[in-house]
Amino acid sequence: MKRCSWCENDELYIKYHDEEWGVPVFDDRKQFEFLVLESAQAGLSWLTILKKRENYRKAYEGFDPVKVAKFDERKVEELMNFDGIIRNERKIRASINNAKRFIEIQKEFGSFSNYIWRFVDYKPIINSWKNTSELPAKTKLSEEISKDLRNRGFEFLGPIIIYSHMQATGLVNDHVVDCFRYEQICEMIRTGQIHKVK
Repeated sequence: MKRCSWCENDELYIKYHDEEWGVPVFDDRKQFEFLVLESAQAGLSWLTILKKRENYRKAYEGFDPVKVAKFDERKVEELMNFDGIIRNERKIRASINNAKRFIEIQKEFGSFSNYIWRFVDYKPIINSWKNTSELPAKTKLSEEISKDLRNRGFEFLGPIIIYSHMQATGLVNDHVVDCFRYEQICEMIRTGQIHKVK
């Protein structure tokens, strides 16, 4: 079975590639989860974050943005002492700030999904890369989204992180064309098997 070459020979990484990466996400809590994890990843490998994902789920109250937005100084200290996550104070404080900004977007647009999917006209961008070396680190669109988020007060979400977010949450299908998941996801999109934006 052919997979994208970035998918290392690690069971957790393969499972993530085969089941999640590139599948369109319209659930706000899942969107928030990826924003937290991707901002935590900055400067590290995604596999490192995947291995800590369940610890993040516990530490971040199941990635409930309402609960995370209420984290206080005591909670910051608690997270800084929890070796199950990346203990970077700037990233931790950014995630709490971003939860507050996330809620503001939900209030303005009805959901975060409504907000972010409008950048791609509510349908995934389908690329046709032949090998992973062709994949961009960022695009003009990820720069646009990142700039808009920064203007709204978000932190630690530059254009490279945002492009990773777009790939992870299916705003863009960046599986290479001979990867078995490429056509599966295209078929999901064509046949309407993906959820509608709420």
